[in-house]
Amino acid sequence: METPEISDEQREMLHQKLQELRVELQAILADGTRTATVDLDLPIGRLSRVDALQQQAMAEAERRRAELRLKAVEAALEFVEEGDYGFCKACGENMPFGRLNARPETPLCVSCLQAHERR
Repeated sequence: METPEISDEQREMLHQKLQELRVELQAILADGTRTATVDLDLPIGRLSRVDALQQQAMAEAERRRAELRLKAVEAALEFVEEGDYGFCKACGENMPFGRLNARPETPLCVSCLQAHERR
């Protein structure tokens, strides 16, 4: 069964969602306090230092995820402007509104994503 193309109303709602997501991700990336470097010369206990290093590593991972997701959001916003939004970039088929609503920046339908992950 072929997936219907998203409506203009749905497309506008998803466009708004992408714009809001871009602002949110930019705010995360602008917040330098999340990735503060651990000062190894501070006289804190060993467990506190390990905890601080773990927190730093988690913050850096969150930042990398935000950077990657922001790139995907920017690409999706370009697709909206070009009129190519809502189509799988691998197979060209319409993507279901539910998938786009859950992850508006996604470039692949579920089938193509699963095929890509199997490789």
